[in-house]
Amino acid sequence: MDIKVSRDDEMRLRQELAARTDFEALREQRYLGMPDLSRTPGNPLEAIVARVTSLPLFKDFDIIDIPEIVPADISFDLFDFPIDHPVRSRSDTYYADEKNILRTHDTVFWYYYLEHPEIRARIARGEHTGALCYGKVYRKDEIDSRHMNVFHQLGGLYLAPDTEKIDVEDLQGALSSIAKSVFGEQVVIRFNPDTFPYTDPSLELELNVKGTAAEGPAKGEWLELLGGGMPKKSVLKKMDVEGYHGWAFGFGLERLAIASMALPDIRLLWSSDPRVTRQLTLGQPYREVSKYPPVVRDISFIVKKGFVPNDYFDLVREVGGDIVEEVALLDKYENDEKFGSDKISYAYRITYRSLERTLTNAEVDALHKKLEETTVTAFDAAIR
Repeated sequence: MDIKVSRDDEMRLRQELAARTDFEALREQRYLGMPDLSRTPGNPLEAIVARVTSLPLFKDFDIIDIPEIVPADISFDLFDFPIDHPVRSRSDTYYADEKNILRTHDTVFWYYYLEHPEIRARIARGEHTGALCYGKVYRKDEIDSRHMNVFHQLGGLYLAPDTEKIDVEDLQGALSSIAKSVFGEQVVIRFNPDTFPYTDPSLELELNVKGTAAEGPAKGEWLELLGGGMPKKSVLKKMDVEGYHGWAFGFGLERLAIASMALPDIRLLWSSDPRVTRQLTLGQPYREVSKYPPVVRDISFIVKKGFVPNDYFDLVREVGGDIVEEVALLDKYENDEKFGSDKISYAYRITYRSLERTLTNAEVDALHKKLEETTVTAFDAAIR
């Protein structure tokens, strides 16, 4: 069954964002407007979703589509995130207003699923139930070839009455099926203990990348791909579910796609260049169409000590767009005598590289100059 959740609150919040002209609101509007690659035909992320949702294990699972703007208390408090967890801070999470955020994790679908009238009725009858959810999530993050602040996750939840035997081996079987659907029956995997706020016990699935397309970019023998665990009774109780247990999982679609195709850069998944898109086939190692040369520029500045690097990375994305390949910290230091006791110096090396053409020094110089000017304006910085 396809389950649709009311988007009335989200539409109101989107309208409020659209009425604002501050930098943060404009940024969030742009991120929310980016396409959902997990629902874009022909994109490898959509192909992963199709493979997973068609697995026999999930044939009776519901598919739920949830809002992209969600209340912070639902996202964090209901899922046992500690009060001091970094994800609650504005340096890690995009706040649409004081109480609502751009969703940071797919697992929030548990709340929307378990409050749905049909699912409440199933639970009242003592039936088992399960759902899958997928789509965009948002987190402030560093800039490099493996990370974007807008990415995609797919999550699953299965619950049954406590009288029905369910254990970690059932979860391992589900994760194994997902890995095999993407990487083939011969894939070599292993499980390790892990920790999540809302599951206990928790585990991760790692893929042995030797001899696979993932061998190049993984830079190691094992690559973490999937995470899961047994939903905490305390979390289920907060959602008015008692006498039930089960298993759950969640994973980033980009991570699987990059490993499956040995992609050197996450931005390739968003490319419209036909030389790139015709290569984006799961299991087919990507071959560089043309490695356009990078153009490197450094920027150093003095700011107040409350400076948040993740906020600066967002600014770089806003100014440089998709031609910014990496932002690397070169130096960070304090000098009370030189800068003052409330100031700190940062230096970053920014790598500009287009996936589709050769950049000229002139256009990069103009772009970098704009970044310097915007850094001064947005952070009250002094360029060094």
